[in-house]
Amino acid sequence: MSAMTREETEALIQEVLEVYPEKAKKDRAKHLAVNDQEIEQSKKCITSNRKSLPGVMTIRGCAYAGSKGVVWGPIKDMIHISHGPVGCGQYSRAGRRNYYVGVTGVNTFGTMNFTSDFQEKDIVFGGDKKLDKLITEIEQLFPMSKGVSIQSECPIGLIGDDIEAVAKKKAKELEKPVVPVRCEGFRGVSQSLGHHIANDAIRDWVIGNRDGDESFETTPYDVAVIGDYNIGGDAWASRTLLEEMGLRVVAQWSGDGTLSEMELTPKVKLNLIHCYRSMNYISRHMEEKYGIPWVEYNFFGPTKIAESLLKIASYFDDKIKEGAERVIERYKAEYEAVIAKYRPRLEGKRVMLYVGGLRPRHVIGAYEDLGMEVVGTGYEFAHNDDYDRTIKEMGNATLLYDDVTGYEFEEFVKKVKPDLIGSGIKEKYIFQKMGIPFRQMHSWDYSGPYHGYDGFAIFARDMDMTLNNPCWNKMTAPWLKASQEPEAVAAGA
Repeated sequence: MSAMTREETEALIQEVLEVYPEKAKKDRAKHLAVNDQEIEQSKKCITSNRKSLPGVMTIRGCAYAGSKGVVWGPIKDMIHISHGPVGCGQYSRAGRRNYYVGVTGVNTFGTMNFTSDFQEKDIVFGGDKKLDKLITEIEQLFPMSKGVSIQSECPIGLIGDDIEAVAKKKAKELEKPVVPVRCEGFRGVSQSLGHHIANDAIRDWVIGNRDGDESFETTPYDVAVIGDYNIGGDAWASRTLLEEMGLRVVAQWSGDGTLSEMELTPKVKLNLIHCYRSMNYISRHMEEKYGIPWVEYNFFGPTKIAESLLKIASYFDDKIKEGAERVIERYKAEYEAVIAKYRPRLEGKRVMLYVGGLRPRHVIGAYEDLGMEVVGTGYEFAHNDDYDRTIKEMGNATLLYDDVTGYEFEEFVKKVKPDLIGSGIKEKYIFQKMGIPFRQMHSWDYSGPYHGYDGFAIFARDMDMTLNNPCWNKMTAPWLKASQEPEAVAAGA
């Protein structure tokens, strides 16, 4: 189907809304919009960061997921206790492919599950003593850990356990940081508040630990990579480019990150933030307290990589500016070969996205480098400043959808008929059963990296491998098979 006009897109939104009762219809209408590049502030066209409607299928996570699963969990040399019932800890462990270097159980602990395993008696009598004992046992079993974070689950906030008091007591005993994180799942409307709470915990318990320590030798070219979770090795691919242009990456977190790197971040000259949604809070804090500027960058696809390298270089002297130009030129033949190979196979294909964090806007340029068009995008847990950044990346009259429901997403897909969908694991099998090519864009569908020039080659290969797989023409959605069987019988007769 050809590109939709503004009127057609508006009509589609109204058609999809008709199924709802009047109150729900009025609410959901605020979260669905037709993109308009002329708008400077997205709040004029779309509402975000609001509580999901009860009874409507949402794809969001909770505050605990935002803290434990995203910000704190990948810090590899600390042990992160899921304080509460076992389910949250088990569900959140090792799910995002945050690659790291180290020996698991010795000096890295990212794929291990530490839980206080709350039982009924803990709800009745409190879990402070249990938490105290647990931290002591952790120190005995894993003495090389550099610290502990306490990731509180829902019951902790409900019964009022004083995890801050326990943290202070154990930090003094162990002479290691013990960080309490009040990220109970019921807080806020999504995992987004969990990011904010986690950032605040870093601010209050970690980031100033080495203030006044002059033993670390700095250089004029020190930077920190913040908000890259090293999915499939993304941060390593990005770090390669930064170091090749002459910068020194002092800290990289959370993916493959350490407590020491977090503590050293206030000593850098520039903070580079990849996932704005999850880490803008701590970057703003360091700008206010330490005077460190921060800049967003996007390492998806050669066009955005070049823009970002030049933007980063603009904060430094001619040596780094020349280094950026040199890096772009060095990889030119490599990425042009990738485009020459895959663009003829992907040209004109249309994509719909629905992911979290930065991906609904950051990957648009990479698709466009391959001749593809993103015709719909939306976030699970965005704020309006995310949409402010998105409306300039999207074409006019394309779909924007915030906290989209399962019903809405399916109906949009049926009408828009994209050639490819990039979303999460909860949506993957629905659309595959419908015969629509799909990439799991939270963790790269067990592939990656997708960042950097090396990652772009993998990204292009994966999109081609998915979209041009002949299996899609041989599939019929299960709910359509019944209607086709009588026709098949009649044809046979």
